[in-house]
Amino acid sequence: MSRIGQKTIEIPSGVTIEVSGTELTVKGTKGELVMTVHNAVRVTVEEDGVHVEKARNAKIAQSMWGTTARLIENMITGVSEGFEKKLELNGVGYRMAVKGKQVDLALGFSHPVLVDIPEGIDVTIDEQILTITGIDKQQVGQFAANIRALKPVEPYKGKGFKYEDEYVRRKEGKKAATAA
Repeated sequence: MSRIGQKTIEIPSGVTIEVSGTELTVKGTKGELVMTVHNAVRVTVEEDGVHVEKARNAKIAQSMWGTTARLIENMITGVSEGFEKKLELNGVGYRMAVKGKQVDLALGFSHPVLVDIPEGIDVTIDEQILTITGIDKQQVGQFAANIRALKPVEPYKGKGFKYEDEYVRRKEGKKAATAA
C-alpha cells in the first residue's frame, strides 16, 4: 500500500497556499488554481510545507489521501512552472493553424475541423508541432487528448497526431501474392 500522502509537500518561493473550509487556493506567478478538498482528508499549511491527513479511518480516506497530495503538488507545479504537451502531425496535405481562439485543422476530411481553445490554455504551432501550455495539468492533458482523437496516428504510414515522445509501432502492410 502506498504512503504517498505522508510526504510533506514543499512550497517553492513565490507560491502561496490558503485553505478556507473545504476550498484550497494556490497562487503563483503564472496564475491561481482552486480545488475543493474531499471531506475524508484534512489539509494543513505550515512553514515546512503542506500536510495531508486522513480525517477518518475509511477506505475512501485512504484513497483520497494520496490523490489529494498529488493534486496539490500538481497545482503548485502548474502555478510556478506550468504544464506543456506537444503533438506532432504527420501526413501529406495535413496542416494546422491558430485563428483567434480556434485551431484550424486540415486532416484529410472533406471539411476543415475547427476546435475552440479553452480558457486558460495557450496553443502555438511550429512547423508540424502543436504545443499546448497551461497551468492546469488535467485541462492541458484533456485538450491534447481531444485534439489527438480527431486523427490518431495509424500504424501503416504513420499519418495523424502523435505525442512528441510517443513511439508508434509500424506495421508492414499487405504483400502481393507470388505466382507459382
